[in-house]
Amino acid sequence: MPFTCIHNATVVAGYAQMPESAVLVEGASIVEVFSERRFRQKNFSRDDNIIDAGGSYLVPGLIDSHIHGFAGYGTEDLSTDSILHMAEKLAAYGVAAFCPTLYPMSEDDMVKGIRAIVAAMGLERGATILGVHLEGPFISDHQLGVQRKEFVRSVDIDLMQRLYDASEGRIVNMTVAPELKGMRELALYCNNKGIVLQAGHTDATYENMIEGMQAGIRHSTHVFNAMSRLHHRNPNAVGAILIQPDLSCEIIADGHHVHPDLVRLLVRDKPDTNIVLVTDALKPTAQLHGPFLANNEEVYFSDGVFLR
Repeated sequence: MPFTCIHNATVVAGYAQMPESAVLVEGASIVEVFSERRFRQKNFSRDDNIIDAGGSYLVPGLIDSHIHGFAGYGTEDLSTDSILHMAEKLAAYGVAAFCPTLYPMSEDDMVKGIRAIVAAMGLERGATILGVHLEGPFISDHQLGVQRKEFVRSVDIDLMQRLYDASEGRIVNMTVAPELKGMRELALYCNNKGIVLQAGHTDATYENMIEGMQAGIRHSTHVFNAMSRLHHRNPNAVGAILIQPDLSCEIIADGHHVHPDLVRLLVRDKPDTNIVLVTDALKPTAQLHGPFLANNEEVYFSDGVFLR
């Protein structure tokens, strides 16, 4: 089998940056990383594919566990073709794998959306689909963000069972509000199914967050955004995420959703193994021409940011 060798790169592996380096690939496997000097000493065949990176950074493929859409395609399309287009477009931006994320919708549309994602799995020509992320519908109507209030629901195990059945066991994570009545029962159900529960779109008190952790919530959705804020008399959701070392979190570190100094605070406070960078990208992200729709509502583009 011919080799592919990418050379003249700064290779990033873990915490290390290796300038003037090369990576040798055979099939789908990285077989060796070595210096540019060793590259010049190697004898490659005519069939081998040699790529000059021109001094660029070469990093492992990115994983986005929270993304609704990309390049004009989105999970709200309820279409397998749209999911496959997302996978193809994301690969061109260095994304190796992702979790298509569904907004709260009508019950029937959520089932259709889940089935569309599951049907796309294994057919990707680009980024691999890891499974379904449900951002709701069991969230707080006081912390909606861009979610639509009419589709937010109280905890309903029968509905959860229907969504799980539609996924054929491929729901991998789910955003919930820990303060909702019935959350302990939902957490027990999801823990038994291997679904990672994450606190988000929540108006939880600090005590609610601790109770949620005791029930099995171990992750959180886009920290600082759409959750109860830190207060000197009650740390609330943000405080619980900062204080509790075992509670991991997503963060949207784009310089708009969260102030850069708060990102620095988070990195200083939590081990990096408990921080997950996500885009939470919407359908218009990287879309070249309008109209721009997100969650079936028109948005407009101003100064690098989509606004409603």
